[in-house]
Order: sequence, then structure tokens, then C-alpha cells
Amino acid sequence: MASEDIACKLQEPKGRRSPTPTGVNEETEKTDKKLFENLSGAGKAIGVLTSGGDAQGMNAAVRAVVRMGIYVGAKVYFIYEGYQGMVDGGNNIVEVTWDCVSSILQVGGTVIGSARCQAFRTREGRLQAAYNLIQKGITNLCVIGGDGSLTGANLFREEWSGLLDELAKNGKIDKEAVKKYAYLNIVGMVGSIDNDFCGTDMTIGTDSALHRIIEVVDAIMTTAQSHQRTFVLEVMGRHCGYLALVSALACGADWMFIPEYPPEEGWEKQLCLKLSENRANKKRLNIIIVAEGAIDIHNKPITSEQIKDLVVKQLGFDTRVTILGHVQRGGTPSAFDRILASRMGVDAVLALLEATPDTPACVVSLSGNQSVRLPLMECVHLTQEVQKAMDKRQFDEAVKLRGRSFENNLNAYKLLSQKKADGEIKKSNFNVAVMNVGAPAAGMNAAVRSAVRMGIIEGHKMFAVSNGFEGFSKGQIKEITWGGVGGWTGQGGSILGTKRTLPAKILDQIAEQMRSHNINALLVIGGFEAYLGLLELSAAREKYEEFCVPMVMVPATVSNNVPGSDFSIGADTALNTITDTCDRIKQSASGTKRRVFIIETMGGYCGYLASMGGLSAGADIAYIFEEQFDIRELQANVEHLTEKMKTSIQRGLVLRNENCNENYTTDFIYQLYSEEGKGVFDCRKNVLGHMQQGGAPSPFDRNFGTKISAKAVQWISRKLKESYRKGKVFANTDDSVCLLGMRTRSLVFQPVTELKNQTDFVHRIPKEQWWLKLRPLMKILAKYKISYDVSDSGQFEHVSGCTIQTES
Repeated sequence: MASEDIACKLQEPKGRRSPTPTGVNEETEKTDKKLFENLSGAGKAIGVLTSGGDAQGMNAAVRAVVRMGIYVGAKVYFIYEGYQGMVDGGNNIVEVTWDCVSSILQVGGTVIGSARCQAFRTREGRLQAAYNLIQKGITNLCVIGGDGSLTGANLFREEWSGLLDELAKNGKIDKEAVKKYAYLNIVGMVGSIDNDFCGTDMTIGTDSALHRIIEVVDAIMTTAQSHQRTFVLEVMGRHCGYLALVSALACGADWMFIPEYPPEEGWEKQLCLKLSENRANKKRLNIIIVAEGAIDIHNKPITSEQIKDLVVKQLGFDTRVTILGHVQRGGTPSAFDRILASRMGVDAVLALLEATPDTPACVVSLSGNQSVRLPLMECVHLTQEVQKAMDKRQFDEAVKLRGRSFENNLNAYKLLSQKKADGEIKKSNFNVAVMNVGAPAAGMNAAVRSAVRMGIIEGHKMFAVSNGFEGFSKGQIKEITWGGVGGWTGQGGSILGTKRTLPAKILDQIAEQMRSHNINALLVIGGFEAYLGLLELSAAREKYEEFCVPMVMVPATVSNNVPGSDFSIGADTALNTITDTCDRIKQSASGTKRRVFIIETMGGYCGYLASMGGLSAGADIAYIFEEQFDIRELQANVEHLTEKMKTSIQRGLVLRNENCNENYTTDFIYQLYSEEGKGVFDCRKNVLGHMQQGGAPSPFDRNFGTKISAKAVQWISRKLKESYRKGKVFANTDDSVCLLGMRTRSLVFQPVTELKNQTDFVHRIPKEQWWLKLRPLMKILAKYKISYDVSDSGQFEHVSGCTIQTES
């Protein structure tokens, strides 16, 4: 097809060349790069199947495998109904085309079906499955499922040569076939809403399930407040409490029951005491979240009905039980799950292309924001060890085996959920102020709530500053209590109020307010203005002693443009808004046909929302500032869409970052496409605007804001102790003004002065941005020819306990 010949190479942005890493010259770097165009799938056949329980995002993974496989020249086959389809053969194993996976990105469940298969558990069943695969020439399998499905795939691989010998002995295949199809390669992707697979931070479907849970909790909260009710919410998680744990964190639940962290003896009395105290403190509703597999310390089940009966009998509270059930598996996948599944699908194909007879079956996993490959059976073994630990009542060990992500969530829950009586808290005599700066971002309120409560737990007196630095200068500062932030996690925008005003021109007034309120530390939650504000306060320390206190910033902006952090609070919510809107826009074109939509996203000069929105919505192209383009590329894109209209996929989606180019505006691109597409397609344009900043925060933003702010306050506590001398706090070193950011796989404190050389201050973006590496994925999945560096993807790592180790 002509569209495949369109060149769409990644260009180095004009005047914005990325620096070469220290100690590596450019020639060496070019040599070390491994480009996927050197990997060929010619002559190979890949089978893709989904097995076990369905999970939102499985279709995105299937789409990525199909398109990447076809892209590299391999044949790709659907295996319908999982292992059952493999055993039955016939029309259950069908070669697919590029267009076959159009319009499935946004569909929940799995379009190729999933079924339990007893036959595959027997050698006879696997023998028949091997025969059916050989008839199609399939020796590469991509399996999307849980640990049981992946264990079955590994067993199949181990038996493969023996199965072929037996087929040859029975006269079903000849010796040439045994030689030709001697090896079976297996790559797994974990699709499970429970997030119960060790070795990956997130499994496909988990984030979407959390979206369903939080939507229900938000709806329940409004009705519960009307009637002063207690709600017991049962979520999925027979063997793993991740969904219950994270949803409890994200909604500020009063109590949580999960299998890995059973309550202590006498929990019934403690639960009733806490609920009573909350009611006495004017809290109109109580939320208790229960994993379906919740147990006590004796491994006896704790059921939602049991908890309801306890509350009614002991307290007489109006109590209702809501069991979410399969609602959690349904609905459209979230932006996170679509991007995760797309990345994993592409990497799974790369892993199959690179596999040798000596390569163990691997599973494509997520660690931080990096895709990694781990030995499948190491992960399966570790997952099984969790259950063994729980059976032995070694619950601390079970939590460690679940991995870093689970453990961090549980530690945050423990810290923030157990309010101590005033007499139990040792007062620190420090005053800590918290404020929002910059544009509002969903999740800011969750971050403030977490900071306030963690500060109170640490013994500090917490002060809330309204309306950013401007409000600070005017004395809009008041003490805020534990109950003062109740119910904030699900609120969008900024309850404290936020402004973009920088402190440079009002330093005298801010210093005066810090002195009069005796502010000993400052936590700023905001975007690029917050970063600039801390730089200005840090620079003013020579003149103002009041600013010689610990100061820390937590990034919160939909633009995700703060240096020092891969993610910012609010960006995930905005991304989901863009994705949902694109879904609706694409749906509106399903009846019209031959229509191209041009959509403008926010982000300033940062192309994160446009790029990731394009990947999650299945866009044809996304124009961003970081990747400069010219009229020739615009023309090539029009030609690409013209060719696309000749296929069965007669619609196009083009995203444009608001500041990607001062001359090629949204109106210009719309007019260009309209003119050049005359007679082939017509155009529509949409400017999403401030709707991207609004709405209830996503589970990710609530959870991220909660954990990162708690960690920031703990840092403040340490710095206050270090800098307290002779009855006063004095901190003037660079490392006492920090930004706390997510860097690759961990949360890192970085002095803001050290981040200056990583910042493009003119365009208000970091000089290097990790997500630019994912840009080619969107273009590949839209059928553009493009260069793609897969050096990182090829890393094979090992999982040991809860750590992931890179293979040297």
C-alpha cells in the first residue's frame, strides 16, 4: 500500500538538540543503538490469544501485536477462545489483516474470546494444539492472561520438541516439519484486573478496574452523605488485595480488609470505635472497602455481610452492602491501560523476533515507567510464593513478595488511616505551610489532604495558604485540622485556590507573613510556576532569613512539563479526558465515513498530552513542539490519510499540541487538510480547552498525590530536625529546597538549583523527556514507516524477591 512508503522519520528538533550522555561520543552512541528496522519477521508466524479472566486493555494489546507483527513482515493469527481454540483448531485459528483490529482499542473485554480449557491441561490436548499450530506454521505465541495461562504456555514450550516427535511418530507430520518447526517461542503479557502477578508494577486491566470502583465510590458518597449511611463495598481480589488497597487510599476509606494485611485480634471493637469517632466528628458517611478474599489472622474469611451485621448490631448505623462484581471487568479501558497494553504488545513482538532456542519464555512487564522482560517462570514462582506465605500466616513476607508498588501503597495507607488521639502525638512545635501554585490540576486536593494529615501525624501544626503566593503575601493563611481535609480526595480543581503569581515582586510581604506566622517549612504543590517560585525563594535567602527553611515541591500540572519528574499530578486525569473525548468523536464518524478530526490539546510547549493522547486514542498523527515539522510532513500526512480512506478504516484522528508551531495553527492545519482532502474526506476541528483541567481526579492521580505528598512531609520532618539549632530553624543549603519527582523507577528528591541545567526556561519544559521514546509507537500503529530505537526494550532482567535486577 502506498501509505506504507510515506517517510515519517523522527527529526531532531531544530535548535533543541539533546545532549550526548557524559563519556559517550555521538559515533559510539549511533553504533550502540539497536533499531528495530534491522529485525525482520519475514517467514515467521505469530499466534495471539487471550486466556483466563478478561481485562480491559486486552484488545489494545491484541491490536498492538497484530499491527507490529504485520509491520515487520510476519503473518499474524488470531487464536479464538484461548487454549480451547488452539486445541479445536479449524476456524479458531485465522490469519488477520491490519484492518481487522481497527476500532477495538476502546473496547473492553477481549474480541477474540477467552475460555477455560480442561483439554489443554492434558498431554493429548497439547498434542492436538501443537498439530493445529504447525498446520499454520505458527512457532511464536503471544499469550495474554494470568499466571495460570502463562504457566500453561511455558509447559507447552517445554514439551514442544517431544510433541513434534510424537506427531511425526504417529504420521501426522513429516520429519521436515519437525526440523522446520523445532522451537516454540513464548512471550507473555499479564492481563488481570487484580494486579496479582509478581514482577510487574501494573497488569493490564488494573487501572481500568480502579476507574470503575472509584466511579461507584464517588456516586455512593453523595447518597451516603444525604442519609448518614455506612457503606460496605466489596471489590474483586480473591487472592490479592491490590484493588481494595488502592481504592481505599484513593477515596480515603475508613477501613479496609485485604488478604495480605489481615486485621489484628479484636478488630471488631477497633472498627466500631473508629466509625463512632468519625460520626462524632460530624462525618456523615463511612466507607469500608473489602476484598472478596479478605481474611483474619487465622486465615478465616471476613465477608461484607459479616461486617454489615457487626456495624448494625454494635452501632445501629444505617448500613448498606454494595458488591461490585463484574462491573469492575467491564467498560472501556483507561488511557493508562491502553498505553500500557500497546507498549507491551509492541515489545512482545520484538521479544519474539529476538528470541533464540536458548531464550527462556519471558513476560513483558512494567517497572516504574520502563518496559522490562523477565523470565516467565521466575515471576510465576514468586506469585505462587505469595499464596504459600499467606497460607503459613507469614503476612509481612507476603507483602514483600507482592513487590515495591504494593508495599508502598500499604505503608501509605497505614500512615494515613490511623488517626491518633491528640495526647498520643508528640508535638514537634514546628509550623508547616502547604499551598497550591499555578493552574489547577485534578489530584491537588488529594495531595493537600495527605500532606496535612501526615504533618499532623508527625506532630506539626499545619497551615493552609489560599490562592498561591499572592494569597501568602496577603496573609491568607490559616491552621488546618485533620477533619478540615475530610472528603478532599475525590474533589477536582483546587479547594485552597491557586494562582500563577510568582513571588519575586512580593518577597517582602511573603517574608513578613512567614515571620508573623512562624512558618518553619513550606510544601508547594503545583506546576512550572511552583518550580520557578521555589527557585526565586531559594535565590532570595541571602537577603531574607525567613526563607532559610526546608522547602519542597510536589509536581501537579496537566501539562506534565516540570523538570525532575516523569509524571505530574493531574496529567493522568487530563489524558483520560482527552481519550474519552476522542472516543466519542471517532464514534460520531462511524456513520459518516471519510472524515478527519483535528483536535487541539493543552500542554503549553510540552507535547505529553498530545503524544500520549494520540497513542491511547489510536490517532494517525500528533503534532508537538519537541518534534518540529514542516509543510512537507503535513503534505505527507494528508497523503497518508488519503490512502487510508481507500481501506475499510474511513476516518482519521489528528492531535495538535496548542503551542507546537506558531504558524501551523489548528485553523491552518484544518484548512490545509480540508483543501487537500477535497473529494476524498472532509474535516472537523475541536479545541478541548479547559475541560482537560476539570473533572474528578483519576485513581492514579489520587493515589500518586496521596503517596508523594506523604513522602514530601516526611522529608520536611527530617530536614527540620537536621536544621534546628539554638531554638530556631535555619536551612540554607541547596539540598534544603527540593523537588520530589518520579524518576524512572523511584521517587527522588532533587535540589531545584540542580534542575536548572535540565530546564528549557523559554519554553517551560525539561530538556529531555522520557515519553518521546514512545512517539514512534503511535506512528508504527498508524502504519507510518519510522525509525525506532529498541535498545532499552531488549534488556532481559531477573526478578528476585521484590527486586528486579538487570542482567549484565
